[in-house]
Amino acid sequence: MSGAPGSEIATNTAGSGESMSEPTRYRIRTHNVIAASGLERLPASRFEVGPELGEPDALLVRSADLHAQPIGESVKAVARAGAGTNNIPVAALSARGIPVFNAPGANANAVKELVVAGMLLAARNLPGALAFVRTLADVEDAEAAMEANKKHFAGHELSGRTLGVIGLGAIGVRVANAAYALGMKVLGFDPHMTVDGAWALSAEVGKAADLADLLARSDFVSVHVPLIDATRGLIDAAALANLKPEAVLLNFSRSGIIDEVALRAALDAGKLSRYVTDFPLKDRLADPRVIALPHLGASTAEAEENCAVMVADDLREFLENGNVGHSVNFPRLRMSRAGRARLAIANRNVPNMIGQISLVLGANALNIAQMHNASRGELAYNLVDVDTTVPAEAISDLCAIEGVLSVRAL
Repeated sequence: MSGAPGSEIATNTAGSGESMSEPTRYRIRTHNVIAASGLERLPASRFEVGPELGEPDALLVRSADLHAQPIGESVKAVARAGAGTNNIPVAALSARGIPVFNAPGANANAVKELVVAGMLLAARNLPGALAFVRTLADVEDAEAAMEANKKHFAGHELSGRTLGVIGLGAIGVRVANAAYALGMKVLGFDPHMTVDGAWALSAEVGKAADLADLLARSDFVSVHVPLIDATRGLIDAAALANLKPEAVLLNFSRSGIIDEVALRAALDAGKLSRYVTDFPLKDRLADPRVIALPHLGASTAEAEENCAVMVADDLREFLENGNVGHSVNFPRLRMSRAGRARLAIANRNVPNMIGQISLVLGANALNIAQMHNASRGELAYNLVDVDTTVPAEAISDLCAIEGVLSVRAL
């Protein structure tokens, strides 16, 4: 932790506040079973954790859908023990100045291994072979039947084939590197690749000029992008038309990234030899060209533990010190503590906010020991350490600034 946490005066909507003279004991409501290794990061001396807690300071979820559930005014943060946040009303929480934490990369190895398994299932015709062997349970000479019919399940090796990876984040980079290690040729496409991703990616992975170029050159295509407005229906009829004959499409990201109408048409036309997915199409569960898994991407003990630990650490650091780690809506911001108290202020990213905040602090005789500001899209976030305790009047004055979304004094 970055410093000794103290008492807190907090508001979750501008204009209200509550003063506490004793160190805060935070209440975290869980909406799913969270791995014990993560919960252990939240010591009972500082945190009360459970599924039935009223007026929680934070919510900790895995798959629970929060869109239809009321999120009370006491909530200061929401954390998902996983990468995607489609089950969380991120925009509504952003408007209230509430960060949403996630665990990007914590399940990357689990998903990578499942993608490799998916390619092997498709390349070696393993689902059909396994199903055939099960039919021989009551056959007297099962071994002879296997030998006579194994030619129907002949496949091909991955080595020498080309894999196209769409999206080179934490998972996509691992998939690309693993495929190269298996002897595959690998192409990648990601116009928004990070510096960290570039450092982690094997130098042998080729760069596709664009999505159409990647699709036209790949025997296998694996999609690893988040489901946002820009990626919804990314693989549509036009994209599928660029695929090589007998290509294999793998989707271990989200179902909405693939245009399902276009996908069905491509399967019916024989454009795809296999569709391997963690998000089954209800009407294609018996289709032999579809290899469907029941959303197993992060379903390993190791991935669940990694996700739980990552978000528990981020949640604790935010609640106690205001620092922001892995968040989908707030800028990353971490500052070691100085002075006697800390203010954590979220506001709309508009001009003159820092000036107005500084003016209020001066009017309340609060001397700034250090200050750090960062922005992300329409949101900005400030950590301000001051030399004295923060009076309730200062909190009220800060909340009264037009554009301030939330204020906490730690």
